[in-house]
Amino acid sequence: MNVHELSSAFERAYRRRPHVSRAPGRVNLIGEHTDYNDGFVMPAALEFRALAAAAPRHDRKIVARLASGGEAHHFDLDAPSGPSHTWADYVFGVALALEQGGAKLRGIDLMIDGDVPLGSGLSSSAALEVSTGHAMLQAAGLPLDRVALAKTCQRAENEFVGMRCGIMDQYISCCGVAGHALLIDCRSLEARTVAVPRGAKIVVANSMVKHQHAGGEYNSRRDACEEGVAALKATLGPIKALRDVTMADLDGARGALSDLVYRRCKHVIAENARVLAAEAALSKGDLPAAGRLMNESHVSMRDDYEISCKEIDQLVALAQKIPGIYGSRMTGGGFGGCTVSLVDADQAEAAMAAIKAGYRAATGIEANVFACAPGAGVSDA
Repeated sequence: MNVHELSSAFERAYRRRPHVSRAPGRVNLIGEHTDYNDGFVMPAALEFRALAAAAPRHDRKIVARLASGGEAHHFDLDAPSGPSHTWADYVFGVALALEQGGAKLRGIDLMIDGDVPLGSGLSSSAALEVSTGHAMLQAAGLPLDRVALAKTCQRAENEFVGMRCGIMDQYISCCGVAGHALLIDCRSLEARTVAVPRGAKIVVANSMVKHQHAGGEYNSRRDACEEGVAALKATLGPIKALRDVTMADLDGARGALSDLVYRRCKHVIAENARVLAAEAALSKGDLPAAGRLMNESHVSMRDDYEISCKEIDQLVALAQKIPGIYGSRMTGGGFGGCTVSLVDADQAEAAMAAIKAGYRAATGIEANVFACAPGAGVSDA
């Protein structure tokens, strides 16, 4: 639905006019699984977004439903319940985290819609969290602190949903800048804009393979990183995260790590360096160098972090052979979802057609392939 259609549907259901909040999904150009290691990432907000239509209630209950139908979910702020293991956990977890952080919320009726593809690695969950968090703050008459909202939404996903994600997805959904990617320091939470050179386009290809990593493989990668940090402290002293470790440090302590933990740590340390190098390359307009770094990132995710899958690998391999594509990699948490490619603007249409045709021939699957322009963060719709 567009904003007008969602507002009309809300009025029919609740007999009141809503306020509508919007928050974007994201694509990450480079820097995967570095955010929860205090590292560097380079995402951009997308035109895809979640919409949350909301109006205050006279009690302290939150009632949330999807515009597409289905049952309404209820949450009492004065008697909070635990997770229901449904999509509503992302909404109610944010409400609980806001209250725990000192915000006094009002009850609201919510109707939610959006067009971020589910399970695509484009962060539909963060868009949902941020849009509903914005709606809750607006209904309560509370100010919007974008970084604080990002931290609250991350905490909700970590503690209520059970997904131990870093802060990248929520941060870019809150703080995205139109026309730019952001280089985010996930330790200091400072960011600087990175302009995509005018001769390039960002192309996303959805493999149509959905992933689910809330309680499993994603969390196990974080466990391996924490195990590596704990072991490395014996030789390096009081380090806080893999952000504090160089490749020389890691190689010097290799005997203290299992092969699996070594490879997980190797990916994160090398990926941090690639993000900073990619920022420098894009700032100089050196698209081939930026593309090579994206290609190296995918190899690292495939072989050291082991978060790719055969369909994603096929998409990447196809793209890397197509004229006009400087580099291609998986984007998102892994185990399916999307790839992102840096493409010569003049050859983008032909490149997108070649990706679709090649992937269809290899897998029988019709990929959704599109060029995107970086958008702005959360706002009124």
